[in-house]
Amino acid sequence: MDNTTITAPAGFKAGAAACGIKQADKLDVGVLVADDVCSAAAVFTSNRFCGAPVTVGREHIRRNRLRAFVVNSGCSNVATGKRGVADAQAMCRQVANSIGAKVGEVLPSSTGVIGRFLPMEKILPGIDAALGTLSSSAEAGERFAQAIMTTDLRMKQACERIRIGRTQITVAGCCKGSGMIAPNMATMLAFLTTDAGLPAAALKKLLRDAVEPTFNRVTVDECQSTSDTVAIMASGAAGDLNARQAASFAKALRTVCESLAYQIARDGEGATKVLEVIVRKAKTSADAHAAAHAVAVSPLVKTAVHGGDPNWGRIVQALGATTVTYKPEKVTVRLGNDILFAKGAPAPHLDLGKLAEAMKQPHVTLTIDLGAGKAADRVLTCDLSREYIAINADYTT
Repeated sequence: MDNTTITAPAGFKAGAAACGIKQADKLDVGVLVADDVCSAAAVFTSNRFCGAPVTVGREHIRRNRLRAFVVNSGCSNVATGKRGVADAQAMCRQVANSIGAKVGEVLPSSTGVIGRFLPMEKILPGIDAALGTLSSSAEAGERFAQAIMTTDLRMKQACERIRIGRTQITVAGCCKGSGMIAPNMATMLAFLTTDAGLPAAALKKLLRDAVEPTFNRVTVDECQSTSDTVAIMASGAAGDLNARQAASFAKALRTVCESLAYQIARDGEGATKVLEVIVRKAKTSADAHAAAHAVAVSPLVKTAVHGGDPNWGRIVQALGATTVTYKPEKVTVRLGNDILFAKGAPAPHLDLGKLAEAMKQPHVTLTIDLGAGKAADRVLTCDLSREYIAINADYTT
């Protein structure tokens, strides 16, 4: 089987174990280990109540060199004070001692319920068990992807291979995210690997450039997470890239991030369809993003999409509540290729049956032309269903 998991790039092994944080023997500890120290980069949540692993991770990534990721799911280690920081460091130490790395070369992540201490009596043996399963196989990569899941219904993985000269470069990744999703980034953990060789400064910029139009353009419920992390390690096993070659790599990295971001929107808690909101002809990039975001997070729009109701009035209502520069009489709103609203009035001869059918598709696209400039942006989200309420009402009970 062709390996398209996080272990697809040369130089990486993954392992996972069920240590008892989650129920029913579900995998809840994952480790990803590089054969050698890698160039690395990461971006983290901007939530001021960031988790202890984020605090530790920010310190460790300052050196831009990593050897491993260690992750647990089921408990986020957020709002846990000094003990939480010590526990995150202990997770790193457990991995470092086993693989012969420095503690600062391990990046920790945790996801799950906020405000509970990590059960270290389970996690440390769980890390050892996960390390005992290390493999570069596709199965190992999938087990790692499963171990980081919480309310996710699907594993989320992506892989891109490109040829630069005679060399094949692979970029791969996996992520988790289903609820508490709102830029920046979205509620998620995302781990990326590549066998390309890149200096740390270049890798950091490439990662930020890839995250901004992808993970930072996803929202499910407009609730910003405390644990968001996107991290990448570059093993260099396929050889170093020059500046020109790095441009090709950047496209592959963005493709992987786009795929993972889309999978998060598709797997939003209770979601039955993806909603893509595109804004064009805005005066500024900031206006384009603000307009797209306002429509994407509107509960009225999201419930209309869920019900297959082409109630375009909710779209212009959400747009009208923004401070974006535009004139209403120049705005055009489309559902797919069909114009709903233009020149300040409903489009003539609207076929509501056809529009309702378009709203029932698994991917719904709303396009808004503001007629105010040349800037554009887009935001991915999902519909809002009764199931979302049920999932979150019962989350810790």
